[in-house]
Amino acid sequence: MFYNTEIPYCTMSKPVIKKYPTEIFGHPFCVHTAKAQKALKDQYCPFLNDECKKPRKSQPSIKVGTCSVGYKGFSDEYIPVIICPHRFNTPVIFKAIQQQYLNDWDNIEWVTEVSIGVGGSVDWVAIYKDKLTGKIKDFLCVEFQAAGTTGTPWNAILEFKKKRKFSKDRYPYGINWANEFVKTMMQQVFKKGKIIEFWKHKIIFVFQDVGMQYIKGATDASGLREANLTDPIHFCTFGLEWKNDKWDFNFFERLSTDLDGINKILGGALSEEYPSVDKFIENIERKLLKK
Repeated sequence: MFYNTEIPYCTMSKPVIKKYPTEIFGHPFCVHTAKAQKALKDQYCPFLNDECKKPRKSQPSIKVGTCSVGYKGFSDEYIPVIICPHRFNTPVIFKAIQQQYLNDWDNIEWVTEVSIGVGGSVDWVAIYKDKLTGKIKDFLCVEFQAAGTTGTPWNAILEFKKKRKFSKDRYPYGINWANEFVKTMMQQVFKKGKIIEFWKHKIIFVFQDVGMQYIKGATDASGLREANLTDPIHFCTFGLEWKNDKWDFNFFERLSTDLDGINKILGGALSEEYPSVDKFIENIERKLLKK
């Protein structure tokens, strides 16, 4: 396993967040230690213990380095919303998975990026080996899912690189909840879940609590239930809390379902949530007035 914990410790009060990047190359925007500045210069990700893997599309040698951004979609104040899956690559996450799902395993090893054939690959696999023979007796698949942005916070990053601060409180980006948590993630859940169910094993999707809030509010999530170990598909969510001069994870909840539950989510919202024809006509008229 190659996660890294080298983020500086001091005693800083919780920073005020606005609509700008909140973590850059693994460090909060308000932390300006030598390590933070070196990570910025070297394009280094402390969660990977390697160079950041998010390149600019137009300039692949330049890494974006944005781990999370401020957003106010589910609360009265801005919170960090994770937009890079490698942000979950921390000891807290792996420890929580072991406690919540693998507490009867006394011998755990982690392997990354393992192919499952036509289903692609999974981010991590926890394996349980026989101590005498070394053969794999059991395994658990784990996927990390982050949010994504519409627009881009890149101009904010450019300003930060030059001045170590932001010139304004808001930058032109949004969070693409539907694409990342329903379209992208749930398609992966369904495709990989079919294989995992066939194997009679389990797969866990790890993501931020606000992502699950979106799923519950925008889709038919009635197939989700309190984690049942007989289910093949599990969701384990975490919130972010400011402590020891960084945002760190707190376990939030775990839910599970089967392929029928995922089909309900992919089908969209319940019919009770559909707008009326009159409401839709109002929307059309509002658009016409703006022309």
